[in-house]
Amino acid sequence: MSLSSVFNIAGSGMSAQTTRLNTVASNIANAETVSSSIDQTYRARHPVFATMFQGGQSGGSDSLFQSQDAAGQGVQVLGVVEDQSNLEARYEPNHPAADGKGYVYYPNVNVVEEMADMISASRSFQTNAEMMNTAKTMMQKVLTLGQ
Repeated sequence: MSLSSVFNIAGSGMSAQTTRLNTVASNIANAETVSSSIDQTYRARHPVFATMFQGGQSGGSDSLFQSQDAAGQGVQVLGVVEDQSNLEARYEPNHPAADGKGYVYYPNVNVVEEMADMISASRSFQTNAEMMNTAKTMMQKVLTLGQ
């Protein structure tokens, strides 16, 4: 793995954390939206990440431990899935969006969990940015070695 591949790996991590921050923002924005039916109620969304691997340094299939020799190439977003946990039904017969039985349905968004997820995504983004800066500094130091 070359030093320049650090930029691709950190960049893919920053892109993944941006997706995570966008889904958290969407969840928080819709935390108090109501609906008169379960089918139309907003459900919390969560991104699904997967590690991208590249082959080992040897390049051939002569390694007995090929799966252990695989190096990480970055992270990819496989998709965004809806949370299937139960929605909150509240009895509010005077609410304009109440159904025939007087219930309104609130999303399954836990704002405290979303805020913790937001902080985690923000810190992960910062860490990837610092890794890029560190790699840049190291490359600049390598260029000055011959002087």
